[in-house]
Amino acid sequence: MTVQLKHVSPGYPELTAGQPYLVIGLEADDIRILNDQGRPYLYPASLFDVVDPREPADWLSDKGEDEERYAYPAPLSAAGFFEDFFDGLPEAVATFWRVMNRRLVAAA
Repeated sequence: MTVQLKHVSPGYPELTAGQPYLVIGLEADDIRILNDQGRPYLYPASLFDVVDPREPADWLSDKGEDEERYAYPAPLSAAGFFEDFFDGLPEAVATFWRVMNRRLVAAA
């Protein structure tokens, strides 16, 4: 899945309007992308237009208590994975970049 920022927003200076972003995963009404600083942050999906709606075949999808959808590649879907990543745990960082490198090569 690929999205594009609709317009420049002062609240999100790390994003560029018109730039395509590869979606890493979904969390309820948010999407996780690599921003312009190379950080995998969550952003409101409403900020973006969907350029390519095809979701990767390896996403695991789950529903929350309020039927909100969560979807990530299996290695990134464990509870607390992104907390470990942002805490700099070497295994989480290595796993994330291994998955992202494969995804970026496939998208190229």
